[in-house]
Amino acid sequence: MKVLIIEDEPGLRSSIREYLEHQGFVCEVADDLHQAMDKVNEFEYDCVVADIGLPHGNGLEVVKELKDLRSRAGIIIISAKDSLEDKLHGLGLGADDYLTKPFHLSELNARVNAILRRKNFDGHIAVTFSEITILPASKTVLVHDKELVLTGKEYQLLLYFIANQHRVVTKSALAGHLWGDAYDQAGSYDFIYTHIKNLRKKMLDAGGEDYIKTVYGTGYRFG
Repeated sequence: MKVLIIEDEPGLRSSIREYLEHQGFVCEVADDLHQAMDKVNEFEYDCVVADIGLPHGNGLEVVKELKDLRSRAGIIIISAKDSLEDKLHGLGLGADDYLTKPFHLSELNARVNAILRRKNFDGHIAVTFSEITILPASKTVLVHDKELVLTGKEYQLLLYFIANQHRVVTKSALAGHLWGDAYDQAGSYDFIYTHIKNLRKKMLDAGGEDYIKTVYGTGYRFG
């Protein structure tokens, strides 16, 4: 899952990024309003964590922009202000949650996960697709009730495919989702082929069907 962190304070920005990446998220960052606007207009995110007080403007402008773009991203506002007015304003614009500084990173992680479950899978505790069952809370994947041992990237890849089932997903979208900004440095998509090959083999070995279909010249379709 891909998260954009919009925070101008370097220490907090770095701490949030390191913590969420350790939890398996792909993170990108922005440190002012202009950079944040460029990011949300160029890339798709599963969740956006936005500080209200930013250089060159207000983080709530990002919330409005995401809604104008009809983005499916979950939105968490963070702010040093603990006023009811700010909270109501942010939620009224379309934010999903609000955290007041200081906060524990574990609490932020819990809220990100809760939003992603609601946004992507209608709040279901278990996600099912034919013989595949995913338990997001424990990151467990079952095929015909047999647990698959997946790497972090394979798990994210399968979850992304199921969340976008029956759609054509481009190779660049997959790379950006799994690696964030870093994928630009790869120079090829060989690493995607490798992860898809390994994921497909593990599902077939467990008795599952091959749902990953290649759309030549474009990417893949799951389903």
